Amino acid sequence: MTSLSPALLQALHALLGDRFSTSFALREQHGRGEAHHAAALPAAVAFAETTAEVSEIVKLCASENIPVIAFGAGTSLEGHLSAVKGGVSIDLSRMSKITRVSAEDLDCTVEAGVTREQLNAYLRDSGLFFPIDPGANASLGGMAATRASGTNAVRYGTMRENVLGLTVVLPNGQIIKTGGRARKSSAGYDLTRLFVGSEGTLGIITEVTLRLYGIPETISAALCSFENVQQAVGAAIQIVQLGIPIARMELMDRGLIKAVNAYSGLNMKIEDTLAFEFHGSPAGVAEQVEMVSAIVAENGGKDFEWANAPEERNRLWKARHNAFYAVVSQRPNAKGWSSDVCVPVSRLGDCILETRALLKDCTVPTAILGHVGDGNYHVVFAVDPNNAEELVEVAAINKKMVRHAISVGGTSTGEHGVGTGKIAYLREEHGDAVDLMSVIKRAVDPAGIMNPGKILP
Repeated sequence: MTSLSPALLQALHALLGDRFSTSFALREQHGRGEAHHAAALPAAVAFAETTAEVSEIVKLCASENIPVIAFGAGTSLEGHLSAVKGGVSIDLSRMSKITRVSAEDLDCTVEAGVTREQLNAYLRDSGLFFPIDPGANASLGGMAATRASGTNAVRYGTMRENVLGLTVVLPNGQIIKTGGRARKSSAGYDLTRLFVGSEGTLGIITEVTLRLYGIPETISAALCSFENVQQAVGAAIQIVQLGIPIARMELMDRGLIKAVNAYSGLNMKIEDTLAFEFHGSPAGVAEQVEMVSAIVAENGGKDFEWANAPEERNRLWKARHNAFYAVVSQRPNAKGWSSDVCVPVSRLGDCILETRALLKDCTVPTAILGHVGDGNYHVVFAVDPNNAEELVEVAAINKKMVRHAISVGGTSTGEHGVGTGKIAYLREEHGDAVDLMSVIKRAVDPAGIMNPGKILP
């Protein structure tokens, strides 16, 4: 671990005052995310309020080759926030200004600490919304850094499609802007896409320019249960292949339904379930619903139940978003281990069946859920982080699941990112392209101070 020199400590205190801390409690909070990964504490925490301050912090740390780790809302699931080589955690949560909204151009610019819920609350009266919804109330800077997506991705895409431009602080403290507000450009390298998904290993995102969308005239939601997961996945695949413009289509297996009922006080039927949401005009939504109801019936679906009132829809999706915590709550003092793979939709059925077989004799509570409209599914395990045997067991299951996904043309992570948790699979997935990633990393960050130990083996 690299310690901070007295001169650096003094300079950071002079810059930030009481917004710079070496307290154990703050360091512990900033050394881990939501999941099971062991904490690795930074030497200090710096609360930045402007891009200029981030730049000055980075310059000071770079002068002594001290690592810097960007911190947003702390909702990471793959160990992105752990300070594996010590250093300074730069907390961006106070950078929470929505600096510009253009209703005419359907875009906005926000500071990195703005959360998706904060943005949508601000936009509500304008008739606009930002659709990328990973479940957690994550910061938009963090969502850009991990290339997040979520329940609406099947219709609206991921952060990759919805980030127009960025302000980034580079490892030497230089501030650059990438992209712009034009909806397309052929000018130069696409640096925006380079930083989206880079997980803070190339620079720190401090501002994000985003696409916005009009709030749909009609929104309707429905639940449909199935006797087995094969039927549910079969219906989902058919819906995607027919090109029905559904907004959300979520799989929740019966284990998850049982956990969600207990955690969120619901009484959903304990069967493998698909949850749908439809957006559009009244006629368009009615057509989507008619087609989907026919498809699920052909695939053995039953009890097609509606949740049309906004409060009913919100309760349904809040329960879905709380799935991670619902599974973890089934045993005291547990931590969640959440894996997410993404496969071609045509291979989704056999991959989920393969995963079901792997989970058959698992000794810890588990559940399968996923954004099946784009082939992304998750397994959540409730593990005792102090039980080595459990961790070995779950790691073996996770490894088999990930390798099977890669073998059919899928990816080790659809939306959580690599962090430390998926490093072992990067070369298996990308082969020699990992060498080019390493070249880019060394070129941009030759001292290796930007979130070291993440993404690259």
